Amino acid sequence: MTFKGALLHDLLKLNNRLMAPFSTHLAHRYRISLNEFRLLMTIGALGRTASHEVAELTGVNVMSVSRAVATLQRHGRVHVERDTGNRRRKWLTLTEEGQALYDVMRPQSEKVADYLLAEMDEAELGALDALVGRLIDRLEEKDEEGRSAFLEATKPEED
Repeated sequence: MTFKGALLHDLLKLNNRLMAPFSTHLAHRYRISLNEFRLLMTIGALGRTASHEVAELTGVNVMSVSRAVATLQRHGRVHVERDTGNRRRKWLTLTEEGQALYDVMRPQSEKVADYLLAEMDEAELGALDALVGRLIDRLEEKDEEGRSAFLEATKPEED
């Protein structure tokens, strides 16, 4: 395996390890999937947002956002309202139950961040923030036709 390939696998492992507290402590207890959790946390932080904005902010694809919103709505955690000026836009806000769940989960997310980053100084945190930002920007680049440059560059060869 190349150095870059090994680094990618380490990033994937990091992601999996970061999700362990969620799956161990929260998912079963509150009957919430990872994508629902991501949406709940994003909507809770923003107060009110459109579903396409949640997809962009979380990196979760639009179809997965739609499914997660439907489940959150079915469980009474999110209120969905059509935008009267743009019928395709749906405004999302947390319900009282959704806000209560957000209030439980937000401190848990902070615990994860505090644990993971506690031993880094400000310079290291700044450098990590810059690197993560660069990686996200790279993954979100578009080609000349408006498609994901990442998906186009990484699609398998034709058989």
